[in-house]
Amino acid sequence: MDSTLIVFGAVLLAAFTQSFTGFGSALVTMAFLPAALGIRTAQPLVALLAGTLETILFLRYREALNVTAVWRLLAGALIAIPLGIAGARVMDERIVLTILGIVLVIYPLYALFTPKLPRVKEGTLTFGVGFVAGLLGGAYNTSGPPVIMYAHSRDWSPQEFKANLQAFFLFIDAMTITSHAVSGNITPFVWQNFVFILPAIFIGLVAGLALDRFINPARFRNIVLVILIVLGLRMMITAL
Repeated sequence: MDSTLIVFGAVLLAAFTQSFTGFGSALVTMAFLPAALGIRTAQPLVALLAGTLETILFLRYREALNVTAVWRLLAGALIAIPLGIAGARVMDERIVLTILGIVLVIYPLYALFTPKLPRVKEGTLTFGVGFVAGLLGGAYNTSGPPVIMYAHSRDWSPQEFKANLQAFFLFIDAMTITSHAVSGNITPFVWQNFVFILPAIFIGLVAGLALDRFINPARFRNIVLVILIVLGLRMMITAL
């Protein structure tokens, strides 16, 4: 299949997933784009994509935001994002893809079986979750898994869940995009691809917001998670 079709289709699916479930755009795109464009192009491109989606979705859910619930996560991530970006640049691409593949397998397995996590209180653990999320976000644009697991353990309401996650992801992506820009990673080729995927972002976003009342969210979520597991395993095998 032509790589341009893979990129367009992956972004459309990612935008649909993010608007439908409140998360997942980076996990979906990072499963497809590194093979189609290379990891060095995929990293800043996915950050630009995610930042665009999360700005729109945050504006939609902003009234449910609980700032006190996310500031510790943001503080931990602030320290870790530059470290994640720097680490990914000096690591061998095969190692990066292997780690990404592991993330793509572990998180969907967690989400599919949804083990009951003990309820946690805000504190030092929250900073640690934010730090790990910042490392993953800076390196692989996959800050979601630790924060989503933390959110489940906090028992946030659905609206608060989406609003808090969008605020956190938007902050992560703003920092990541800035770091990529300073590092010279956002090249003309990255901007060219970003302009190319804008229609896919719009179509997927509109479709997700329009269809979420008709499609069973749990069923769709499980399908996406299974696909991510398969792609994560494939990515690890390819990197060997």
